[in-house]
Amino acid sequence: MTATQGAQLRGAGQDGGRGPRTVGSTLRAYVALTKPRIIELLLITTIPTMFLAAGGFPSLWLIIATMVGGYLAAGGANALNMYLERDIDAKMKRTRKRPIPSGAVTPRAALIFGLTISAVSALWLGLLVNWVSAALAVGAILLYVVFYTMILKRRTSQNIVWGGIAGCMPVLIGWSAVTGTVSWTAVLLFLVIFFWTPPHYWPLAEKFQDDYANAGVPMLPVVSSRSNVARQMLLHTALMIASSLAIIPLGETGWVYGVAAVASGAWFGFLVVRYALRVRQGLSGKALAPMKVFHGSITYLTVLFVALAIDPFVTL
Repeated sequence: MTATQGAQLRGAGQDGGRGPRTVGSTLRAYVALTKPRIIELLLITTIPTMFLAAGGFPSLWLIIATMVGGYLAAGGANALNMYLERDIDAKMKRTRKRPIPSGAVTPRAALIFGLTISAVSALWLGLLVNWVSAALAVGAILLYVVFYTMILKRRTSQNIVWGGIAGCMPVLIGWSAVTGTVSWTAVLLFLVIFFWTPPHYWPLAEKFQDDYANAGVPMLPVVSSRSNVARQMLLHTALMIASSLAIIPLGETGWVYGVAAVASGAWFGFLVVRYALRVRQGLSGKALAPMKVFHGSITYLTVLFVALAIDPFVTL
């Protein structure tokens, strides 16, 4: 073997056999560690909450500072999650191409990256927004990394229920960024997302239950009957809709949010009830169509929070 051939083989090994990594591919790998598609949902909930808390437009700088800090906090938590779950990711078809199992980023580099941007997020929010928001961001990181990833995920079928608390924190961060405090409206928005998370995630776990079973992760659809999963989805959906409607009497929202909460809640409730009926009929696979509920949940949350953002600017 020539020296050139050896160098080529070494370069190929650095990137899962696809040749030497470029600066662009390395940057993309580190961005992938932050799970940007998940963070999109977090930001969708943060900005409208800030609009509602301000009763209109907060300052552009405050929005940018909060978004950057929120992205860094969520991205750091996600990177640490990928570091801790690299063994699971390597076993699952859905995740085996993630940066660590694919070899694009080493575990050590991912750990350093996750810790660094997590620390930067706390300082950024504390110095440029306020320390209440910074403390909430640190709490969200610890909830996701320690409470969910390290303690719950591999031990209980209710992992996503309680682990989902971390995903509810952006509304509290957004509200506190504007007001410096947390109100009952923010708490109810927190509960909307808390109860939304199981009927959002369990249909995805239903589709990929073989993956989760092979990796030894006790997601509820893996270890429980479909009928039990459907019952729990119905319960969480009902509590989600109730929480969204309980915001209205507090008087901080108007008719735009009220109409959207009722209409989108009824629509998503219909999707979950239809799913439960299909389970009762013994349907499975494409006939059960769990991903319709998954995608419907994203649409529901988007509609609700877009209405929340528009609401302060519309008066009768």
